[in-house]
Amino acid sequence: MSLLQVSVERVVPAPPEEVFALLADPRRHRELDGSGTVRDAVVDGPQRLSLGAVFGMHMHAGAAYQMTNTVVEFEEGRRIAWQPRPTNPLAARAVGGRIWRYELEPVPGGTRVRETWDIRQERVPPLLLPLRPLTRLSMNRTLDRLEERLT
Repeated sequence: MSLLQVSVERVVPAPPEEVFALLADPRRHRELDGSGTVRDAVVDGPQRLSLGAVFGMHMHAGAAYQMTNTVVEFEEGRRIAWQPRPTNPLAARAVGGRIWRYELEPVPGGTRVRETWDIRQERVPPLLLPLRPLTRLSMNRTLDRLEERLT
C-alpha cells in the first residue's frame, strides 16, 4: 500500500453473495456511507451495478453536489470498484479520479471485506493526503454499517 491508498478490512458474518448484492445496489449506498456525504442515488441510474455501469449520486459536504460514478472493476461476488467524477465541469477540472474498491473473500465465519480508497488516478493526489485519517475513520464506519445491514 502506498500513501495514495487507504484500506480497511473486517470479517462480516454473511456470505459473499449477500455482501456483494448490497454493494452492487447503488440505491443502498446512503445506508452504508460512513462519511455522511452520500445522499441518494440519481433516480434514472441502474438498480444493480455491473462493469461499465454509470450511476449518479447526490452528495453533501458543506454544500450539495452531484457525482457521476463509473464501475471500473467488477468480478461477481468478489470485487467491485467505481470511479466518481464531479458532474460540475469546473469541479471536474480540479478533482476526480479516485477509486472506491471493495474486495470480498470467503473465510470461515463469513466474508473478509476490504474497502480501499485509491487516489492514484486523482487529478491532484497530494491535495487529498490530509484526508487520509478522516477517510480511514469513515471507511471503518462504512464497514460497521455494512455489517449491521447483513446481521
